[in-house]
Amino acid sequence: MLNVAAYCRVSTDKSDQANSFASQKRYFEEYINRNPDWELTEIYADEGLTGTNTKKRKAFNKMIADAHLGRFDMIITKEVSRFARNTVDTLQYTRELKAINIGVLFMLDNIDTLAPDGELRLTIMASLAQEESRKTSERVKWGHKRQMEKGVVFGRDMLGYDVRGGKLYINEDGAEIVRLIFHKFVNERKGACTIGKELREAGYKTITGNAMWSNTVIMRAIRNEKYCGDLVQKKTYTPDYLTHSKKYNHGEEEFVVIRNHHEPIISREMWEAAQEIIKQNAPSEEIRYRSTNRYPLSGKIFCGCCGAKFVSRTKKRKDGSRYKAWHCYQAQHYGTAKIDQAGNHIGCDVKSQIRDEDFMIAIQKVVECLEINKAKILNGLANVIRMILSNEAEETVDESEIQKKIENMTSKSERLLDLYLSEDLTKEEYRKKKEEYENKIAELHSLLTDADKERKDAYDSEAAIKDITSYINNILSGNQRDEIFYQNIVEKIVVYDRRHMDIYLRLLPYKWKVVLNSALEADDLCGSIKEPMSARRNWRTLK
Repeated sequence: MLNVAAYCRVSTDKSDQANSFASQKRYFEEYINRNPDWELTEIYADEGLTGTNTKKRKAFNKMIADAHLGRFDMIITKEVSRFARNTVDTLQYTRELKAINIGVLFMLDNIDTLAPDGELRLTIMASLAQEESRKTSERVKWGHKRQMEKGVVFGRDMLGYDVRGGKLYINEDGAEIVRLIFHKFVNERKGACTIGKELREAGYKTITGNAMWSNTVIMRAIRNEKYCGDLVQKKTYTPDYLTHSKKYNHGEEEFVVIRNHHEPIISREMWEAAQEIIKQNAPSEEIRYRSTNRYPLSGKIFCGCCGAKFVSRTKKRKDGSRYKAWHCYQAQHYGTAKIDQAGNHIGCDVKSQIRDEDFMIAIQKVVECLEINKAKILNGLANVIRMILSNEAEETVDESEIQKKIENMTSKSERLLDLYLSEDLTKEEYRKKKEEYENKIAELHSLLTDADKERKDAYDSEAAIKDITSYINNILSGNQRDEIFYQNIVEKIVVYDRRHMDIYLRLLPYKWKVVLNSALEADDLCGSIKEPMSARRNWRTLK
């Protein structure tokens, strides 16, 4: 008696396909019950899901898991395209099942994966199914683009507009909020955080129905060209029809742009003025590079009061220079701790603003106090670097021997002219020999150049090892800050207020309590570092 499972799937959730879905289930039940040697274990069914990948197919993944638990001996399915349209997935899962002696029977394709020629036939059919999926994807994309060019809107309702039948219709309740946002931003010159706070306090709702107006939502509205009547589509695209993952379009595909497509909510002049303000307030290219490459603490700083993450803001000093400061997200966006109209706990009483530079100094002090065998670490590091930088050849090059070969080849090349003049060589033979000797001489000179470079590199390697070990020694001793090193060693930082924080280091079983001077300055830091009693250590005061 074989325990048999069945798998069925429909590609969409259209009503007519829903009937097909029920029919498939009924067909499998009857088909298995007609075979006296089979007993139905379970029918696994995914409805309305694509076959090009298996990530979101819960029933399919449950079936594979149950197979490993030994709950059935065989799987039957209608055809290869119902099982998967991805050739790699099809072969991967059927091989995985075959390894535990579970076959898959594709009924319409008449393929049994346990048969000797099963995998060959399956590969062919799976490839055809995948190619059909690719063609379908191309046809759909082509059709969507033609519709976009005609002005059909693809997307959901948004703040100020409802999407019905591929057209945009103004929603007056949302349009009022949009006009208010642009008025505050352009005419009152208020920032996104301030606008969000005022909308929240006034009780305005977002498109999702809550009052959580973040600065991201505000800026997304201000940048949206639809509010001035233009339509830009294909802002995202799907590069891989198998994964269906979307990516932002940064020029990889052509945008579909239609000006004056629909009724605007704000004037074009106001929208353009808003874009100019955004452009003026945007950090320079240098600042943008530094903000994404020089700050290693993103996502690692947490509020000790509410548990929210700290977020950073780039601020400007009076002298025009910029710096990065960290704030509790809840305190920054919602003010002090309170309960909103919906009963949600929002806000936080931790109002501390801590510069990125101050965190770096605190971490530097912690690293300075680490009781580690620095000499052992540096010796091991030097050995590793020496192995990496070693460029010694397997066989030592004899430069004097190479030089002799060059002189010999040069002498032979010079004698060729005499042989040609004495008519011992034809012109063609002379040119051929001349080219041969010149190529050999060039190869030998190249060997000498490489040998000289290897000798110089050996000297440079030792100098590099000394420089690197000196640099690492300064970092481990706390004499020098290195943000990449801090990024890898710091697991998280919990901030309780401006003067108290816990720093957790990776691979170490304890945390470091840092108590900073109340007048914290980046260039004049003093304080103490303490460790919990459970660690049984004595700490000295840092001055």
